Amino acid sequence: MNTLPDPVKIADRTAPSRVLFGPHETNLARGRVLSDRHVAYYAARAAGGAGMIVTETASVHDSDWPYERAPLAALCGPGWTSTVDACRPHGTLVLAGLGHTGSQGSSAFSQSALWAPSRVPDVASRELPMELEDDQIRMLVDGFRASAALAVESGMDGVELDAGQYSLLRQFISALTNQRADSYGAEKFLLLREVLAAVREAIGDRIIGLRLSCDELAPWAGLTPEQAAVLAADVAASVDYLVPVRGSAMSASATRPDLHTEPGFNLDLCRRITGAVEGRTLTVLQGSVVDPAQAQQALDEGVATVVEMTRAQIADPELVVKVRAGATPRPCVLSNQRCRVRDNRNPIVSCISEPRSGHETEDPSIDGHDTPRDVVVIGGGPAGMEAARVLALRGHRVELRERTDRLGGMLRLAANVDGRARLAKLADWLESEIHRLGVRVRTGVHVTDVPRGAIVATGSVAGPRNYAVFGGEVVDVVDLLAGARLPEGPIVVADPVGDFVGVGVAELLAAQGKVTTIVSQDQVIGTQLALTGDLADANTRLQQAGVTLAKRSVLREVRAGQVVIEDVFTAERRELDCAAVVHCGHRLPDELPGTLRAGDCVAPRTVHEAILEGRRAAMKLLPIRPKVGRP
Repeated sequence: MNTLPDPVKIADRTAPSRVLFGPHETNLARGRVLSDRHVAYYAARAAGGAGMIVTETASVHDSDWPYERAPLAALCGPGWTSTVDACRPHGTLVLAGLGHTGSQGSSAFSQSALWAPSRVPDVASRELPMELEDDQIRMLVDGFRASAALAVESGMDGVELDAGQYSLLRQFISALTNQRADSYGAEKFLLLREVLAAVREAIGDRIIGLRLSCDELAPWAGLTPEQAAVLAADVAASVDYLVPVRGSAMSASATRPDLHTEPGFNLDLCRRITGAVEGRTLTVLQGSVVDPAQAQQALDEGVATVVEMTRAQIADPELVVKVRAGATPRPCVLSNQRCRVRDNRNPIVSCISEPRSGHETEDPSIDGHDTPRDVVVIGGGPAGMEAARVLALRGHRVELRERTDRLGGMLRLAANVDGRARLAKLADWLESEIHRLGVRVRTGVHVTDVPRGAIVATGSVAGPRNYAVFGGEVVDVVDLLAGARLPEGPIVVADPVGDFVGVGVAELLAAQGKVTTIVSQDQVIGTQLALTGDLADANTRLQQAGVTLAKRSVLREVRAGQVVIEDVFTAERRELDCAAVVHCGHRLPDELPGTLRAGDCVAPRTVHEAILEGRRAAMKLLPIRPKVGRP
């Protein structure tokens, strides 16, 4: 029985489904205020069937300014009201996320000392915070109280309090950061109890949710699952639902890991907390749950009553509606490439497979129907498949021509990189959609004459190499991933780009038992992985796999049996034994002419950029329609 899309009672209210869209950074705020873009973003998920939406966590006191576009609760009233008004027609419960990041925040914007239970430097920023005095603790409790009161005055169904990985409340709970000698040090749960009591007093019978770090992954001093079970049982009567999460400042990538971590990583943790609260409050399963079947299984097994599927609903806002209809939602591949936005570039939240996410107020909807016409799309990679899908969805007769014998292009090859197999799910979904929509697919077709009005999405070809070859074997990474065999002997991976490709290929080769060295001009291997949160983990995996890391080096010469690399600072050269080089550099656009071009035939594209350009190329062929506002 599929109960995931069924209603569920929470306190004295009813959510239309058991799927929660959780709080997360979006960079949609302007001036610390929830914007119209927030409203449209949340409304799209409400229309798609989300049972509960928790808005982006707002700081309860102006001492907290964790990132430039972080909302401030005192300024969020109008935005909260607009969000409720937009979501209410769909029955979705809307809660305000409230929190304070404490020593894990930033002083760059507030120009004030960070707040913390004790003077313990943050492990990431190394900044030494101030220790809160009693007056400031009272200000913090009052901040939670006032913010919660404002939320319900603004029409919210309740609030969710953050005691998770990035929170001052967790820092008071944890012996890692709370070294106080007063009552808040002796009884580390005291502040959380005071905040819960203050919020309950402020909002009465409205919903209170609690996001609680139940495993700091630092067993030498941090909160353990055993201790968290005691805490959860203690606060169960004070909250209407509890979201067990994991992580602390000691484990930055653990709360939101990328696709190297299997979905549902908090299943066992949630099961333990559900048992500890013994039905006195609802529990919510969190932890990269992106597959409806896994979510349903967790409900069937009593792991939780509600399932948080935040990234899944970024990838497909209509996830719950599609589950109800028995359709297949657009998959979330957990890459973090576009939905992890807490960095100094201030990128807008989006999704590699659904570029309209986060851009609902500016990108036109692809829904509707046009006067049918015949359109040819050349190239069956992600850009070409998305262009064909959009055109067919609008009622056009589409023919897709692909040079190879299989659709998917670079997306399928990227899925062969170690740890990135989930990318194939997106290729499979795009392919199934164009077949479902009646696109005529012709594979094994080499196009030399581009029909008038066709969309060209032919991909890329091997690019230049910035080193001399005097013998030896050089294999392009695309050829390797397509099945090319390497000779016996040591392999050197040339990684001038510094993204997941070089790292993943080195891991793949090491797993095959090959002696592998990766060469990068950077001081850390895979520097671009900092944007997805995988940088530290990737370097750990490389070293555990026995890969030699040739950092601060460039490849200069390839010879028979060896290569020459050069230190970028000292220009010192040295030789490495090498049977073959795997080249992971940028590729060049395919030169097939065409007026409408998309994907790698324009420039080297990420999956997100390829899909976005394929969609835009399709839209250029459609009748001009005004931009839409709220969905």
